[in-house]
Amino acid sequence: MAQAGPSTPAQQSYRPRTGSPSRPAGLDNVFELLRPGSFVRLLDQPRDLPPFQLIHCRGGRCWVRQQSWGPFVHWEVAHRRLSRLA
Repeated sequence: MAQAGPSTPAQQSYRPRTGSPSRPAGLDNVFELLRPGSFVRLLDQPRDLPPFQLIHCRGGRCWVRQQSWGPFVHWEVAHRRLSRLA
């Protein structure tokens, strides 16, 4: 006996991920190489906020700082939220 379709709401809403428009399918876990000391911006960062200096990245998390914050103040953000300055 054949089933007419998925039987649970979870199965009905499931769609395999095919990748984002900016990356080909299968490369969703590839991160851009960001070097310590380089300057980066958040994807949704306001234009009037200066770029952040990258301290280091580990395990999908990055630590960044503003130069005006001083050497001991930093902020932890997800790697995927950062973009390198061109």
